[in-house]
Amino acid sequence: MVLYGNTSCSCLLKLQPGESGCIRHFGHMDPILKQRLADLGVTEGADITIMRYSFWGGPVTLECGGQLIGIRKHQAAHIEVAIS
Repeated sequence: MVLYGNTSCSCLLKLQPGESGCIRHFGHMDPILKQRLADLGVTEGADITIMRYSFWGGPVTLECGGQLIGIRKHQAAHIEVAIS
């Protein structure tokens, strides 16, 4: 976990359903996936909310800019968010 002023940064998967954070950094992510997420408005500085975790290692449902997006857990693990 990294501290930025009054906020702490950690992996997106540390958030519980209903909790929100601001995207700070995309780690080592496939550039095609990173571009696809950017096309959907999931960019650095965007607010993101965990909606739910699927069973048996299934996708994570996120809300960003009014859109619901599902991505794999191992891909979500590369997204660093600031939690205030």
